[in-house]
This record gives sequence, C-alpha cells and structure tokens, in this order.
Amino acid sequence: MAYIAPVNGDSQPVFALDTLNGPVAPSTSLAGAPVQPAGPKLDFFRLVANTSVNGEGGVTEYVANVLQAVQQTSTVAMYQVDGVAISLATYPTGAFANSTTNTSSAVMLAAANITYTGFQLDSCTSVGFKLTT
Repeated sequence: MAYIAPVNGDSQPVFALDTLNGPVAPSTSLAGAPVQPAGPKLDFFRLVANTSVNGEGGVTEYVANVLQAVQQTSTVAMYQVDGVAISLATYPTGAFANSTTNTSSAVMLAAANITYTGFQLDSCTSVGFKLTT
C-alpha cells in the first residue's frame, strides 16, 4: 500500500471544545492531557433507589423526574438505568460541588431526591472515571 510520510502536523486536536487555550506545542508532554473531541468534561454519579426503577421511564415517571431535577443544576449528557441504580454523566463539572465540605455526591443526592410515590433515592456516589481537562 502506498504511503506518504507526513512532514508536518501533530497529534493535537484540530479544534477545542472545552477550552480555547490555543495549540499545544508537539514537543510538550502529553502525560495527563486527555483529548476528548466528543464533548465537554463530565462528572459521573451513581444514584441508588430504594427499589427497582427499570419500569419508571415514562414521561412523568420517576426516572424522568429525577433527570429533570438534576437538570435544574446541570445538563445530563448520558444516563443508564439498571435495577435500583441510575448512573449519570453531567456537565459542567463541579456543578454539584460544595466548596466548603467537598461533598458533591451529597449535593447531587439532595438535588435529585424528588418526591414520588413508592420511590426514593437512598444514596449517591461519585464514580471514579473523570477526564481531567
């Protein structure tokens, strides 16, 4: 197969979606500098309900109400429902941070724990995967 060796360019992203800090020199270390051309940096949370919410995906049902409650503070980029768990990825990062106690999970739980017959959120954890840019 024919191949032409590149004589210029680098592995930096073509455009910036999160920050507009200009190009990074190709000789700069790439350690700890993730490139995410699909969108903004996300925070990941896992909410746990008192019972299965698998069948609560209708327009005014529990999952939709929880998502709407969360979106009063941030935007839900993606979510997954699995039994008693609702896993969320939100942006902007730090939207649920409490600067004095660093309890973003507790703040998220308080924001998302809506009143709905037979359902409640018992806990929230901040899930480990997070891009750092």
